[in-house]
Amino acid sequence: MRVTRLGHACLLIEADDTRLLIDPGNLSDSWHDTAPDAVLVTHQHLDHFDSAPVRDLLARNPGGRLIMEGEVAPLAAEAGMEPEVAAPGDAFTIGSLGVETVGGRHAVIHPSIPRVGNVGYVISEGDGPRLYHPGDAYEYPLQGIDVLAVPLSAPWARVAHTADFVSAVAPSRVFPIHDGHLSSNGLASHMRLVRQIAGMDVEEVWTGDSVEV
Repeated sequence: MRVTRLGHACLLIEADDTRLLIDPGNLSDSWHDTAPDAVLVTHQHLDHFDSAPVRDLLARNPGGRLIMEGEVAPLAAEAGMEPEVAAPGDAFTIGSLGVETVGGRHAVIHPSIPRVGNVGYVISEGDGPRLYHPGDAYEYPLQGIDVLAVPLSAPWARVAHTADFVSAVAPSRVFPIHDGHLSSNGLASHMRLVRQIAGMDVEEVWTGDSVEV
């Protein structure tokens, strides 16, 4: 699989003739010209799902599927889209790629803010490496993950939480996502601390960069 970062939490995953787009939100606009076979959405927050541009993207790509956490689906339907619901524990295929869903709820931002639904996606091609995009939650560490796209910074996380999640998943490779809130100095600081606490390298994969998985 070829994985390309398109800003913040958005990834484009390509294998053979299959293209998946995960979490096209408003902190990135480099996904607007992609032609995905499916758009996967972890949860309803705007930095992960920007409904009007996603509707336009799908209108330009007839046959493209929209698969999302259940609480997002009514919002997509109101915007004129026809979503499919992904619940924790589901497994399905899109072209040559297998998708498993995990999770349940978004991480706690503050006790006064209700938690919304959140599903993470595990993507693989056949028996190849398994890539995990957890959305906005560290509560669902998985075993058998080869590559982790780790949310590096969020209103709901501390650096210690990030590092502990990386350690719990124990992947072979790690690269950051969900870093749109950070300055360049903040990025460097978070990366250094996560590496130090987790005792594991975090690859410097930034917007526009691609990695082979």
